[in-house]
Amino acid sequence: MKTIRQTIALVLLFTAISMSAQTAKSRIKAYYFHFTARCVTCQTVEAEARKNLKDLAGKDVVLQSVNLDEPAGEALAKKLDVSTQTLLLVNGAKKINITNEGFMYARSNPAKFRAVMQKKIAELNK
Repeated sequence: MKTIRQTIALVLLFTAISMSAQTAKSRIKAYYFHFTARCVTCQTVEAEARKNLKDLAGKDVVLQSVNLDEPAGEALAKKLDVSTQTLLLVNGAKKINITNEGFMYARSNPAKFRAVMQKKIAELNK
């Protein structure tokens, strides 16, 4: 009987550890703030960021596209202190703005953009 209780306790402990590890991964949030009128580069930044997040984080981090011309977008932008097109990774109080890298590399060097995103995601997970 004591062995059964110990086994159950171990299973519950490992389940709790596994669940907390999954929760830790999902703390990162990604936002792409944009306006209604969008150029090809703007659309490519969003598409590449979405693809990279899916490849690098699976379902743990999903890119939320936010239109700054809409009231809901304005409210979220104000909350996150964003005023223009921005690609933002957030984990709690930490924010990493990778807009410049997105516009520099999404079209011309997608592999470089992916590497930047991978590095920044790792920084946020520390």
